[in-house]
Amino acid sequence: MSVLIAYRRRSSALHATRASVGALYGVTLGTAALIVQHPVVLAGLLVGLLLAGSACGAARDMARTLRVVGLPLLVLTVLVNVLVSRGGLTVFARLGYFGPFGEMNLTVEAAAYGLLVGVRLLIVMLAAVLVSSAVDPDEMLRSLRRLYPGSALAATVATRLVPVLARDAQRLGDAQRCRGDGGASGARARLGVLRAVVGGSLDRSLDVAATLEVRGYGAGGRPARIPRVLSRHDVHFALAAMATLAAAIATRLSGLATFEVYPLLHLSLGAGALLSALVVPALALAPFLDRRGIAL
Repeated sequence: MSVLIAYRRRSSALHATRASVGALYGVTLGTAALIVQHPVVLAGLLVGLLLAGSACGAARDMARTLRVVGLPLLVLTVLVNVLVSRGGLTVFARLGYFGPFGEMNLTVEAAAYGLLVGVRLLIVMLAAVLVSSAVDPDEMLRSLRRLYPGSALAATVATRLVPVLARDAQRLGDAQRCRGDGGASGARARLGVLRAVVGGSLDRSLDVAATLEVRGYGAGGRPARIPRVLSRHDVHFALAAMATLAAAIATRLSGLATFEVYPLLHLSLGAGALLSALVVPALALAPFLDRRGIAL
């Protein structure tokens, strides 16, 4: 099962911003999740991100991502960290000796750290969904052309070649299975298919490069800059992104919201942690309050 996320033009403040500012806003929310460590502040940031997705019409995409990818990844992260990590002093299960893995003692601290990492990954994933749903990809590619003129073509060729290579691998696998008893099987067969697909992709890339060179691609200079005045929504989301990032850094460096996992779990629930849990999402959601000039 795959998660389909497509950009659709909607009447929201985030859709009204230019693509570069919208992408900066989403990247900032994901970066704030990697900076903040306190669970209460992370929960506030997660709620703010979900409310931002609801405000710009991406709630359904976020819910589908959570159901299909996010929650299973969260559970898997916790399980792997509990089984692998040997840190922590609060043991809640002793599984005995498992050969090369040694003594398997499951600790509360390992589970807490796995949950922390899983929630961070979840927020980064939802921030990517927000950007994919609310930022115009064509406008984003046009804005990148001034930095790298071949970015639009590179992205197009890369996305078009992925299904072509997948079909090549399927055909090669079908042909290999039709060879009878003389054909290879197992890992050796899959390695042969992979080698053939990679070799074919390299040959195809050389053909594409030669075709583009013959057609004169790359002979032109950098595209001309199209002047565009910053709108109020551009300014609001840019300021919100910088303020959210600054609040996340201040929360981490000030020590108002401390959270220590190893060797013993320690969680502070003072006024500083609660204030940070309210301030960070409030700054992220502030630009959505202004709906002036928004239209489909």
